[in-house]
Amino acid sequence: MGTPRAIGVVATVVFGLTLAACSDGTAGGGSTGDSNNSASTLVVDNSFDLKTSDPARAFELTGSLVDHQIYQTAIGFDGASVKKIVPVLCTYSVSDDNKVLTLKMNGKHVFSNGDPVTADDIVYSYQRVQGIEGNPSFLLDGVTVKKVDDNTITLTSASPNPQLPYILPNPSLGIVDSKIVKQNGGTTDTNDKAEAYLNKTSAGSGPYMLSSYDVTSKVVLTANPHYTGTKPHYSRVVIENVQPATAKANLQAGAAQIATSLDPTQASGMDSGKTKVQQGESTITIFSWFNMNPSVGGPVSNVKFIQAVRHAIDYDAVLKVAGSGAVQPGSLVPNSFLGALKSDSANSFDLNQAKTLLKDSGYSGQQINMLYPSDVGYNLANVAQVVQSNLQAAGINVKLNPQPSATALTAFRSGKQQAGIAYWGADYPDPADYLVFTPGQSLAKRAQWTSAQAPDDAKLATAAESAVGDSARDAAYQALWKQMNIDGPFVPLFLPPNLLVVSSSLKNVADNPVTGIDLAGIS
Repeated sequence: MGTPRAIGVVATVVFGLTLAACSDGTAGGGSTGDSNNSASTLVVDNSFDLKTSDPARAFELTGSLVDHQIYQTAIGFDGASVKKIVPVLCTYSVSDDNKVLTLKMNGKHVFSNGDPVTADDIVYSYQRVQGIEGNPSFLLDGVTVKKVDDNTITLTSASPNPQLPYILPNPSLGIVDSKIVKQNGGTTDTNDKAEAYLNKTSAGSGPYMLSSYDVTSKVVLTANPHYTGTKPHYSRVVIENVQPATAKANLQAGAAQIATSLDPTQASGMDSGKTKVQQGESTITIFSWFNMNPSVGGPVSNVKFIQAVRHAIDYDAVLKVAGSGAVQPGSLVPNSFLGALKSDSANSFDLNQAKTLLKDSGYSGQQINMLYPSDVGYNLANVAQVVQSNLQAAGINVKLNPQPSATALTAFRSGKQQAGIAYWGADYPDPADYLVFTPGQSLAKRAQWTSAQAPDDAKLATAAESAVGDSARDAAYQALWKQMNIDGPFVPLFLPPNLLVVSSSLKNVADNPVTGIDLAGIS
Protein backbone atom coordinates (compact mmCIF):
# COMPACT_ATOMS: atom_id res chain seq x y z
CA MET A 1 0.00 0.00 0.00
CA GLY A 2 3.03 2.30 -0.10
CA THR A 3 4.06 5.10 2.22
CA PRO A 4 1.42 7.84 2.12
CA ARG A 5 2.27 11.27 3.44
CA ALA A 6 -0.42 11.38 6.10
CA ILE A 7 -0.26 7.98 7.75
CA GLY A 8 -0.64 7.99 11.51
CA VAL A 9 -0.95 10.46 14.30
CA VAL A 10 -1.34 14.10 13.43
CA ALA A 11 2.24 15.16 12.78
CA THR A 12 1.89 18.42 10.89
CA VAL A 13 -0.39 21.41 10.91
CA VAL A 14 -2.35 21.55 7.68
CA PHE A 15 -3.32 25.17 8.17
CA GLY A 16 0.11 26.13 6.91
CA LEU A 17 -0.01 28.50 3.96
CA THR A 18 -0.16 32.27 3.88
CA LEU A 19 0.05 34.19 0.67
CA ALA A 20 1.10 37.73 1.43
CA ALA A 21 1.25 40.98 -0.49
CA CYS A 22 -0.20 44.39 0.32
CA SER A 23 -3.83 44.69 1.34
CA ASP A 24 -4.99 46.65 -1.70
CA GLY A 25 -3.10 44.51 -4.25
CA THR A 26 -1.17 47.47 -5.62
CA ALA A 27 2.14 47.10 -3.79
CA GLY A 28 4.25 44.33 -2.32
CA GLY A 29 4.13 43.47 1.34
CA GLY A 30 4.65 40.75 3.92
CA SER A 31 7.49 40.33 6.36
CA THR A 32 10.35 39.47 4.03
CA GLY A 33 11.96 42.85 3.82
CA ASP A 34 12.80 41.77 0.27
CA SER A 35 13.85 44.78 -1.82
CA ASN A 36 12.34 43.18 -4.92
CA ASN A 37 8.80 43.30 -3.51
CA SER A 38 6.56 45.21 -5.91
CA ALA A 39 3.09 45.21 -7.41
CA SER A 40 3.99 41.99 -9.23
CA THR A 41 5.20 40.10 -6.12
CA LEU A 42 3.11 37.71 -4.07
CA VAL A 43 4.52 36.65 -0.68
CA VAL A 44 3.44 33.30 0.74
CA ASP A 45 3.86 32.76 4.49
CA ASN A 46 3.98 29.03 5.15
CA SER A 47 4.85 26.88 8.15
CA PHE A 48 7.50 24.87 6.34
CA ASP A 49 7.66 21.10 6.30
CA LEU A 50 9.84 21.47 3.22
CA LYS A 51 12.47 18.84 2.41
CA THR A 52 12.97 18.93 -1.35
CA SER A 53 11.71 20.48 -4.57
CA ASP A 54 12.38 17.33 -6.59
CA PRO A 55 8.85 16.19 -7.48
CA ALA A 56 9.84 12.52 -7.51
CA ARG A 57 10.89 12.86 -3.86
CA ALA A 58 8.69 15.64 -2.45
CA PHE A 59 5.65 14.46 -0.53
CA GLU A 60 5.26 17.14 2.11
CA LEU A 61 2.65 19.90 2.08
CA THR A 62 5.08 22.75 1.37
CA GLY A 63 6.84 20.69 -1.29
CA SER A 64 3.52 20.06 -3.04
CA LEU A 65 2.67 23.78 -2.88
CA VAL A 66 5.98 24.66 -4.54
CA ASP A 67 5.98 21.91 -7.15
CA HIS A 68 2.38 22.56 -8.19
CA GLN A 69 3.51 25.97 -9.47
CA ILE A 70 6.62 24.66 -11.27
CA TYR A 71 5.67 21.30 -12.78
CA GLN A 72 2.63 20.57 -14.89
CA THR A 73 0.98 17.19 -14.57
CA ALA A 74 -0.45 15.11 -17.41
CA ILE A 75 -3.99 15.72 -16.15
CA GLY A 76 -5.25 17.86 -13.29
CA PHE A 77 -8.19 18.91 -11.16
CA ASP A 78 -10.56 21.70 -12.14
CA GLY A 79 -9.82 24.47 -9.64
CA ALA A 80 -10.69 23.48 -6.09
CA SER A 81 -12.70 20.42 -7.16
CA VAL A 82 -11.37 16.94 -6.46
CA LYS A 83 -14.04 15.29 -8.61
CA LYS A 84 -13.57 16.84 -12.04
CA ILE A 85 -10.46 15.84 -14.03
CA VAL A 86 -9.30 18.20 -16.78
CA PRO A 87 -6.58 17.96 -19.47
CA VAL A 88 -3.25 19.64 -18.79
CA LEU A 89 -0.36 18.24 -20.81
CA CYS A 90 -2.60 15.41 -22.01
CA THR A 91 -6.13 14.21 -22.48
CA TYR A 92 -6.93 10.77 -21.16
CA SER A 93 -9.19 7.76 -21.57
CA VAL A 94 -9.64 4.57 -19.55
CA SER A 95 -10.34 1.06 -20.82
CA ASP A 96 -13.63 -0.62 -19.90
CA ASP A 97 -11.85 -2.92 -17.46
CA ASN A 98 -10.02 0.01 -15.77
CA LYS A 99 -6.64 -1.61 -16.41
CA VAL A 100 -5.28 0.71 -19.13
CA LEU A 101 -5.19 4.49 -18.94
CA THR A 102 -4.19 6.16 -22.20
CA LEU A 103 -2.69 9.65 -22.33
CA LYS A 104 -2.71 11.71 -25.54
CA MET A 105 -0.50 14.80 -25.85
CA ASN A 106 -2.69 17.90 -25.60
CA GLY A 107 -1.27 20.72 -27.72
CA LYS A 108 2.15 22.31 -27.37
CA HIS A 109 3.83 22.81 -24.00
CA VAL A 110 7.32 24.10 -23.26
CA PHE A 111 9.75 23.73 -20.37
CA SER A 112 11.22 26.83 -18.74
CA ASN A 113 14.44 26.49 -20.79
CA GLY A 114 12.51 26.37 -24.08
CA ASP A 115 12.58 22.59 -24.62
CA PRO A 116 9.26 21.12 -25.83
CA VAL A 117 7.40 18.71 -23.56
CA THR A 118 7.30 15.27 -25.20
CA ALA A 119 5.84 11.85 -24.55
CA ASP A 120 9.36 10.74 -23.66
CA ASP A 121 9.44 13.28 -20.84
CA ILE A 122 6.20 11.92 -19.40
CA VAL A 123 7.39 8.31 -19.55
CA TYR A 124 10.74 9.24 -18.00
CA SER A 125 9.13 11.28 -15.21
CA TYR A 126 6.81 8.45 -14.18
CA GLN A 127 9.52 5.81 -14.39
CA ARG A 128 11.83 8.02 -12.33
CA VAL A 129 9.18 8.31 -9.59
CA GLN A 130 8.89 4.54 -9.57
CA GLY A 131 12.61 3.78 -9.81
CA ILE A 132 14.17 6.08 -7.23
CA GLU A 133 11.79 4.67 -4.60
CA GLY A 134 11.12 7.98 -2.86
CA ASN A 135 8.06 8.68 -0.70
CA PRO A 136 5.69 9.20 -3.69
CA SER A 137 6.70 6.00 -5.50
CA PHE A 138 3.70 4.08 -4.14
CA LEU A 139 1.41 6.28 -6.26
CA LEU A 140 2.39 4.26 -9.32
CA ASP A 141 2.78 0.86 -7.68
CA GLY A 142 1.97 -1.92 -10.13
CA VAL A 143 1.71 0.44 -13.12
CA THR A 144 3.66 -0.20 -16.34
CA VAL A 145 4.39 3.03 -18.23
CA LYS A 146 4.95 2.75 -21.99
CA LYS A 147 5.33 5.14 -24.92
CA VAL A 148 3.15 3.99 -27.83
CA ASP A 149 4.08 6.79 -30.23
CA ASP A 150 5.08 10.46 -30.08
CA ASN A 151 1.57 11.44 -28.97
CA THR A 152 0.49 8.45 -26.87
CA ILE A 153 1.45 6.93 -23.51
CA THR A 154 -0.23 3.99 -21.78
CA LEU A 155 -0.29 3.20 -18.06
CA THR A 156 -1.23 -0.44 -17.58
CA SER A 157 -2.17 -2.13 -14.29
CA ALA A 158 -2.50 -5.88 -13.74
CA SER A 159 -5.78 -5.37 -11.86
CA PRO A 160 -8.47 -2.68 -12.18
CA ASN A 161 -7.08 0.71 -11.16
CA PRO A 162 -10.04 3.13 -11.37
CA GLN A 163 -8.35 5.53 -8.95
CA LEU A 164 -5.45 6.28 -11.32
CA PRO A 165 -7.04 9.38 -12.93
CA TYR A 166 -7.31 10.86 -9.43
CA ILE A 167 -3.70 10.01 -8.64
CA LEU A 168 -2.04 11.57 -11.69
CA PRO A 169 -2.81 15.22 -10.70
CA ASN A 170 -0.61 14.84 -7.59
CA PRO A 171 2.28 17.36 -7.77
CA SER A 172 4.73 14.52 -7.09
CA LEU A 173 3.86 13.28 -10.56
CA GLY A 174 4.86 16.56 -12.20
CA ILE A 175 6.63 16.18 -15.54
CA VAL A 176 10.34 17.07 -15.72
CA ASP A 177 12.57 17.85 -18.70
CA SER A 178 14.18 14.42 -19.12
CA LYS A 179 17.11 15.75 -21.15
CA ILE A 180 18.14 18.30 -18.51
CA VAL A 181 17.53 15.98 -15.58
CA LYS A 182 19.63 13.21 -17.16
CA GLN A 183 22.44 15.70 -17.79
CA ASN A 184 22.41 16.50 -14.08
CA GLY A 185 22.51 13.02 -12.62
CA GLY A 186 18.96 11.87 -13.21
CA THR A 187 18.20 8.16 -13.58
CA THR A 188 15.19 5.88 -13.22
CA ASP A 189 16.70 3.85 -10.40
CA THR A 190 18.05 4.38 -6.90
CA ASN A 191 21.31 5.78 -8.29
CA ASP A 192 19.55 9.05 -9.20
CA LYS A 193 21.59 12.15 -8.25
CA ALA A 194 19.42 14.93 -9.70
CA GLU A 195 17.84 16.15 -6.47
CA ALA A 196 20.57 18.72 -5.73
CA TYR A 197 20.15 20.21 -9.20
CA LEU A 198 16.35 20.33 -8.93
CA ASN A 199 16.66 22.15 -5.61
CA LYS A 200 18.49 24.95 -7.43
CA THR A 201 17.11 25.01 -10.96
CA SER A 202 13.65 23.75 -11.84
CA ALA A 203 12.99 21.72 -14.96
CA GLY A 204 9.24 22.11 -15.39
CA SER A 205 6.68 23.59 -17.76
CA GLY A 206 4.43 25.24 -15.16
CA PRO A 207 3.66 28.96 -14.80
CA TYR A 208 6.61 29.53 -12.48
CA MET A 209 10.24 28.44 -12.23
CA LEU A 210 12.62 28.20 -9.31
CA SER A 211 14.75 31.27 -8.60
CA SER A 212 16.14 30.45 -5.14
CA TYR A 213 15.53 27.72 -2.59
CA ASP A 214 16.24 27.32 1.13
CA VAL A 215 14.38 24.66 3.12
CA THR A 216 14.63 26.68 6.35
CA SER A 217 13.74 30.20 5.24
CA LYS A 218 12.21 30.87 1.82
CA VAL A 219 11.64 29.80 -1.77
CA VAL A 220 11.47 32.36 -4.58
CA LEU A 221 9.64 31.67 -7.84
CA THR A 222 9.60 33.77 -11.00
CA ALA A 223 7.30 33.54 -14.00
CA ASN A 224 8.23 31.01 -16.67
CA PRO A 225 8.69 33.06 -19.88
CA HIS A 226 7.94 29.99 -22.00
CA TYR A 227 4.71 29.03 -20.22
CA THR A 228 2.01 28.34 -22.82
CA GLY A 229 -0.94 28.99 -20.50
CA THR A 230 -2.37 32.26 -19.22
CA LYS A 231 0.37 34.54 -17.89
CA PRO A 232 0.27 34.79 -14.07
CA HIS A 233 -0.89 38.08 -12.59
CA TYR A 234 2.05 37.96 -10.17
CA SER A 235 5.41 37.55 -11.91
CA ARG A 236 7.25 36.75 -8.69
CA VAL A 237 6.32 34.68 -5.64
CA VAL A 238 8.18 34.52 -2.33
CA ILE A 239 7.26 31.58 -0.08
CA GLU A 240 8.49 32.21 3.47
CA ASN A 241 8.72 30.03 6.54
CA VAL A 242 6.42 31.95 8.90
CA GLN A 243 4.48 30.69 11.91
CA PRO A 244 0.65 31.03 12.06
CA ALA A 245 0.67 33.81 14.67
CA THR A 246 2.84 35.93 12.38
CA ALA A 247 0.67 35.07 9.41
CA LYS A 248 -2.40 36.39 11.20
CA ALA A 249 -0.58 39.54 12.21
CA ASN A 250 0.50 40.09 8.61
CA LEU A 251 -3.06 39.74 7.41
CA GLN A 252 -4.47 42.06 10.06
CA ALA A 253 -1.79 44.65 9.32
CA GLY A 254 -2.58 44.60 5.61
CA ALA A 255 0.78 43.04 4.80
CA ALA A 256 -0.72 39.74 3.67
CA GLN A 257 -3.51 38.93 1.25
CA ILE A 258 -4.23 35.33 2.12
CA ALA A 259 -3.68 33.21 5.23
CA THR A 260 -4.35 29.49 5.29
CA SER A 261 -2.40 28.89 8.49
CA LEU A 262 -5.27 30.03 10.68
CA ASP A 263 -7.45 27.61 12.61
CA PRO A 264 -11.14 28.40 13.22
CA THR A 265 -10.42 30.19 16.49
CA GLN A 266 -7.78 32.41 14.91
CA ALA A 267 -10.01 33.10 11.91
CA SER A 268 -13.00 34.06 14.04
CA GLY A 269 -14.19 37.60 13.34
CA MET A 270 -12.24 37.95 10.11
CA ASP A 271 -15.15 37.36 7.74
CA SER A 272 -15.93 41.03 7.24
CA GLY A 273 -14.48 44.30 5.98
CA LYS A 274 -11.11 43.94 4.31
CA THR A 275 -10.97 40.17 4.76
CA LYS A 276 -13.22 37.20 4.16
CA VAL A 277 -13.11 33.54 5.13
CA GLN A 278 -13.28 30.90 2.41
CA GLN A 279 -14.12 27.35 3.38
CA GLY A 280 -13.19 24.49 1.08
CA GLU A 281 -13.46 20.73 1.09
CA SER A 282 -11.52 18.91 3.78
CA THR A 283 -9.56 15.77 2.96
CA ILE A 284 -8.37 15.22 6.53
CA THR A 285 -10.10 12.74 8.84
CA ILE A 286 -9.54 12.79 12.59
CA PHE A 287 -10.33 9.44 14.18
CA SER A 288 -9.82 7.42 17.34
CA TRP A 289 -8.34 3.93 17.22
CA PHE A 290 -8.06 0.90 19.48
CA ASN A 291 -5.56 -1.96 19.50
CA MET A 292 -7.20 -5.28 18.62
CA ASN A 293 -4.48 -7.47 20.10
CA PRO A 294 -5.70 -8.45 23.61
CA SER A 295 -2.13 -8.59 24.93
CA VAL A 296 -1.73 -4.89 24.03
CA GLY A 297 -5.25 -3.52 23.97
CA GLY A 298 -6.67 -5.45 26.87
CA PRO A 299 -10.37 -4.55 27.17
CA VAL A 300 -10.33 -2.23 24.15
CA SER A 301 -9.74 -5.20 21.82
CA ASN A 302 -13.30 -6.36 22.44
CA VAL A 303 -15.63 -5.33 19.59
CA LYS A 304 -18.43 -4.59 22.06
CA PHE A 305 -16.13 -2.15 23.87
CA ILE A 306 -15.44 -0.23 20.65
CA GLN A 307 -19.15 -0.24 19.82
CA ALA A 308 -19.74 1.28 23.24
CA VAL A 309 -17.21 4.00 22.42
CA ARG A 310 -19.00 4.76 19.15
CA HIS A 311 -22.19 5.52 21.09
CA ALA A 312 -20.53 7.16 24.10
CA ILE A 313 -19.02 10.01 22.06
CA ASP A 314 -21.11 13.17 21.84
CA TYR A 315 -20.20 14.10 18.27
CA ASP A 316 -21.92 17.50 18.46
CA ALA A 317 -19.71 18.37 21.43
CA VAL A 318 -16.66 17.25 19.47
CA LEU A 319 -17.64 19.45 16.53
CA LYS A 320 -18.15 22.42 18.81
CA VAL A 321 -14.56 22.35 20.04
CA ALA A 322 -13.18 21.31 16.63
CA GLY A 323 -14.31 24.67 15.28
CA SER A 324 -16.79 26.26 12.93
CA GLY A 325 -17.01 24.32 9.68
CA ALA A 326 -16.00 20.94 11.12
CA VAL A 327 -18.35 18.09 10.16
CA GLN A 328 -18.90 14.50 11.25
CA PRO A 329 -18.34 11.89 8.52
CA GLY A 330 -20.07 8.53 8.45
CA SER A 331 -16.78 6.78 7.74
CA LEU A 332 -13.08 7.50 7.46
CA VAL A 333 -13.57 8.75 3.90
CA PRO A 334 -14.25 12.50 3.46
CA ASN A 335 -17.86 13.23 2.56
CA SER A 336 -16.97 14.68 -0.84
CA PHE A 337 -15.37 11.45 -2.11
CA LEU A 338 -16.94 8.60 -4.03
CA GLY A 339 -17.89 5.77 -1.68
CA ALA A 340 -18.20 7.97 1.41
CA LEU A 341 -20.87 7.53 4.06
CA LYS A 342 -22.40 10.87 4.94
CA SER A 343 -23.66 9.38 8.21
CA ASP A 344 -24.04 6.05 9.96
CA SER A 345 -26.17 5.30 13.01
CA ALA A 346 -23.37 3.02 14.22
CA ASN A 347 -21.48 6.21 15.07
CA SER A 348 -24.11 8.14 17.00
CA PHE A 349 -24.44 9.46 20.54
CA ASP A 350 -26.61 7.19 22.71
CA LEU A 351 -25.34 7.03 26.27
CA ASN A 352 -27.73 4.31 27.40
CA GLN A 353 -26.76 2.09 24.47
CA ALA A 354 -23.09 2.79 25.23
CA LYS A 355 -23.50 1.63 28.84
CA THR A 356 -25.30 -1.54 27.73
CA LEU A 357 -22.59 -2.42 25.20
CA LEU A 358 -19.88 -1.66 27.73
CA LYS A 359 -21.45 -4.07 30.20
CA ASP A 360 -21.70 -6.73 27.49
CA SER A 361 -17.98 -6.27 26.72
CA GLY A 362 -16.98 -7.35 30.21
CA TYR A 363 -15.11 -4.12 30.90
CA SER A 364 -14.49 -3.68 34.63
CA GLY A 365 -12.99 -0.23 35.06
CA GLN A 366 -9.44 -0.75 33.81
CA GLN A 367 -7.53 2.41 32.89
CA ILE A 368 -7.42 3.07 29.15
CA ASN A 369 -4.39 5.04 27.94
CA MET A 370 -5.20 7.25 24.97
CA LEU A 371 -2.24 8.60 22.98
CA TYR A 372 -2.43 11.85 21.03
CA PRO A 373 0.04 14.47 19.76
CA SER A 374 0.27 17.57 21.90
CA ASP A 375 1.82 20.06 19.47
CA VAL A 376 -0.46 20.17 16.44
CA GLY A 377 -3.56 21.98 15.24
CA TYR A 378 -7.21 20.98 14.89
CA ASN A 379 -7.84 21.94 18.53
CA LEU A 380 -6.85 18.35 19.20
CA ALA A 381 -6.11 18.77 22.92
CA ASN A 382 -9.64 20.09 23.48
CA VAL A 383 -11.10 17.32 21.33
CA ALA A 384 -9.22 14.70 23.36
CA GLN A 385 -10.59 16.17 26.57
CA VAL A 386 -14.15 16.01 25.22
CA VAL A 387 -13.68 12.38 24.19
CA GLN A 388 -12.23 11.59 27.62
CA SER A 389 -15.20 13.24 29.35
CA ASN A 390 -17.71 11.44 27.12
CA LEU A 391 -16.15 8.04 27.72
CA GLN A 392 -15.94 8.61 31.45
CA ALA A 393 -19.66 9.45 31.47
CA ALA A 394 -20.26 5.99 29.99
CA GLY A 395 -18.11 4.41 32.68
CA ILE A 396 -14.77 4.15 30.85
CA ASN A 397 -11.67 5.20 32.81
CA VAL A 398 -9.53 7.16 30.31
CA LYS A 399 -6.08 8.62 30.90
CA LEU A 400 -4.91 10.97 28.15
CA ASN A 401 -1.33 10.54 27.01
CA PRO A 402 -0.23 13.69 25.13
CA GLN A 403 3.16 13.41 23.44
CA PRO A 404 5.19 15.50 20.99
CA SER A 405 4.04 14.63 17.49
CA ALA A 406 7.23 12.83 16.48
CA THR A 407 7.09 10.68 19.63
CA ALA A 408 3.39 9.98 19.21
CA LEU A 409 3.81 9.01 15.55
CA THR A 410 6.62 6.57 16.33
CA ALA A 411 4.59 5.05 19.15
CA PHE A 412 1.50 4.61 16.95
CA ARG A 413 3.52 3.02 14.18
CA SER A 414 4.94 0.47 16.64
CA GLY A 415 1.55 -1.21 17.05
CA LYS A 416 2.19 -1.39 20.79
CA GLN A 417 -0.12 1.38 22.00
CA GLN A 418 -3.51 0.70 23.55
CA ALA A 419 -5.59 3.49 22.02
CA GLY A 420 -5.29 6.97 20.60
CA ILE A 421 -6.42 9.77 18.34
CA ALA A 422 -4.88 10.08 14.88
CA TYR A 423 -5.55 11.42 11.40
CA TRP A 424 -5.39 10.56 7.74
CA GLY A 425 -4.89 13.08 4.94
CA ALA A 426 -5.83 11.86 1.47
CA ASP A 427 -2.97 11.22 -0.94
CA TYR A 428 -5.54 11.24 -3.74
CA PRO A 429 -9.31 11.81 -3.64
CA ASP A 430 -10.56 8.26 -4.04
CA PRO A 431 -11.81 5.69 -1.52
CA ALA A 432 -9.08 3.25 -2.60
CA ASP A 433 -6.65 5.43 -0.62
CA TYR A 434 -8.43 4.23 2.53
CA LEU A 435 -7.99 0.51 1.92
CA VAL A 436 -4.91 0.78 4.17
CA PHE A 437 -7.38 0.81 7.08
CA THR A 438 -8.79 -2.61 6.18
CA PRO A 439 -7.71 -5.80 7.99
CA GLY A 440 -4.06 -6.71 7.55
CA GLN A 441 -3.11 -3.52 5.68
CA SER A 442 -0.60 -0.88 6.79
CA LEU A 443 -2.82 1.30 9.01
CA ALA A 444 -4.70 -1.69 10.38
CA LYS A 445 -1.40 -3.24 11.43
CA ARG A 446 -0.84 -0.32 13.77
CA ALA A 447 -4.03 -1.35 15.54
CA GLN A 448 -3.04 -5.05 15.13
CA TRP A 449 -6.25 -5.74 13.20
CA THR A 450 -5.94 -8.83 10.99
CA SER A 451 -7.96 -10.57 8.29
CA ALA A 452 -8.35 -13.55 10.61
CA GLN A 453 -10.10 -11.29 13.13
CA ALA A 454 -12.39 -9.74 10.52
CA PRO A 455 -12.90 -12.07 7.50
CA ASP A 456 -16.11 -10.30 6.44
CA ASP A 457 -14.33 -6.95 6.29
CA ALA A 458 -11.45 -8.47 4.33
CA LYS A 459 -13.84 -9.94 1.75
CA LEU A 460 -15.65 -6.61 1.39
CA ALA A 461 -12.30 -4.83 0.95
CA THR A 462 -11.39 -7.19 -1.88
CA ALA A 463 -14.78 -6.63 -3.50
CA ALA A 464 -14.44 -2.85 -3.23
CA GLU A 465 -10.95 -2.87 -4.70
CA SER A 466 -12.17 -5.00 -7.63
CA ALA A 467 -15.38 -3.07 -8.35
CA VAL A 468 -15.61 -1.32 -11.74
CA GLY A 469 -17.69 1.77 -12.51
CA ASP A 470 -18.64 4.63 -10.21
CA SER A 471 -22.00 3.18 -9.18
CA ALA A 472 -20.61 -0.25 -8.34
CA ARG A 473 -17.59 1.21 -6.55
CA ASP A 474 -19.75 3.62 -4.55
CA ALA A 475 -21.94 0.79 -3.32
CA ALA A 476 -19.02 -1.58 -2.63
CA TYR A 477 -17.07 0.94 -0.58
CA GLN A 478 -20.12 2.02 1.40
CA ALA A 479 -20.80 -1.62 2.27
CA LEU A 480 -17.19 -1.95 3.44
CA TRP A 481 -17.32 1.13 5.67
CA LYS A 482 -20.65 0.05 7.18
CA GLN A 483 -19.13 -3.28 8.18
CA MET A 484 -16.02 -1.59 9.59
CA ASN A 485 -18.28 0.64 11.69
CA ILE A 486 -19.65 -2.55 13.24
CA ASP A 487 -16.48 -4.48 14.04
CA GLY A 488 -13.49 -2.30 13.16
CA PRO A 489 -11.03 -0.52 15.49
CA PHE A 490 -11.37 2.97 13.92
CA VAL A 491 -13.98 5.52 15.03
CA PRO A 492 -14.26 8.60 12.75
CA LEU A 493 -14.58 11.78 14.80
CA PHE A 494 -14.61 14.77 12.46
CA LEU A 495 -13.38 16.43 9.29
CA PRO A 496 -11.66 19.71 10.24
CA PRO A 497 -12.53 22.84 8.30
CA ASN A 498 -10.29 23.81 5.39
CA LEU A 499 -10.02 27.58 5.78
CA LEU A 500 -8.56 30.41 3.78
CA VAL A 501 -8.70 33.96 5.10
CA VAL A 502 -8.27 36.27 2.14
CA SER A 503 -8.28 39.93 1.28
CA SER A 504 -11.70 40.96 0.02
CA SER A 505 -10.03 42.44 -3.07
CA LEU A 506 -8.63 39.13 -4.30
CA LYS A 507 -10.25 37.06 -7.02
CA ASN A 508 -9.86 33.48 -8.21
CA VAL A 509 -8.23 32.08 -5.08
CA ALA A 510 -8.68 28.34 -5.72
CA ASP A 511 -7.34 26.07 -2.99
CA ASN A 512 -7.45 22.43 -4.05
CA PRO A 513 -7.15 20.12 -1.03
CA VAL A 514 -4.78 17.79 -2.93
CA THR A 515 -2.63 20.12 -5.04
CA GLY A 516 -2.82 23.30 -2.98
CA ILE A 517 -3.40 26.88 -4.10
CA ASP A 518 -3.10 27.76 -7.78
CA LEU A 519 -0.93 30.84 -7.35
CA ALA A 520 -0.88 31.60 -11.06
CA GLY A 521 -4.66 31.95 -11.15
CA ILE A 522 -4.89 34.62 -8.45
CA SER A 523 -5.76 38.15 -9.55
